[in-house]
Amino acid sequence: MSANVIPIPRAALHEQVAHRLREMLVENRIPPGAKLNERELSEVLNVSRTPLREAIKMLAAEGLVELLPNRGAIAVELTEADILNTFEVMSGLEAQSGELAAQRITESELAEIKAMHYEMLAAYTRRDLPGYYRLNAAIHNAINAAAKNPVLTATYNQVNARLQALRFRSNQDGEKWKDAVKEHELMIEALSARDPAAMRAVLASHLIHKQDVVIEQLRAAGNTHPSAAKA
Repeated sequence: MSANVIPIPRAALHEQVAHRLREMLVENRIPPGAKLNERELSEVLNVSRTPLREAIKMLAAEGLVELLPNRGAIAVELTEADILNTFEVMSGLEAQSGELAAQRITESELAEIKAMHYEMLAAYTRRDLPGYYRLNAAIHNAINAAAKNPVLTATYNQVNARLQALRFRSNQDGEKWKDAVKEHELMIEALSARDPAAMRAVLASHLIHKQDVVIEQLRAAGNTHPSAAKA
């Protein structure tokens, strides 16, 4: 029995490639400052260079990679100032998302967020960081969607793209990861209570704690040199 071959539209293909590359960047399989080798990536992702290049352009527009004249693309490496400035904005966006979501969330949206939360807790128990992070990001995106403000969502997605890899790595410290899980428990409580003030407070605090962990990790690694590539 032979399966029918269903061609993938070109647009869908380069979007799938962008998704895979985004995961590799977030999970540090392509570290900050590293060159994106098109030949190697084509082999790893099993695609031709045309959709790969289109995917890289998408990631450049998101601020995840930097296109250099005659040198190809490199994974963006944020300086300490970049990180502080971006987290400052992201904290406000997360807090506003939470406040509006607490006012506007539907029962079905709340049920879906709770379901993802329990799946995330299971991933945490297994110490499955990639699985945990994907569910974590999905929860934050769902809270933002529940705010029902398309302008807020567009801005949120644009700014958040710059921080994904850093947010992922911030959970590699066991105690900090445990604290982040506790903060997610408080988010669920605030959402369930439809408490806008509590939701704003916990999300703002959550992002500041993430920022502090990221800066601590950056300084420990000695990556505060001002020549680091900016996004």
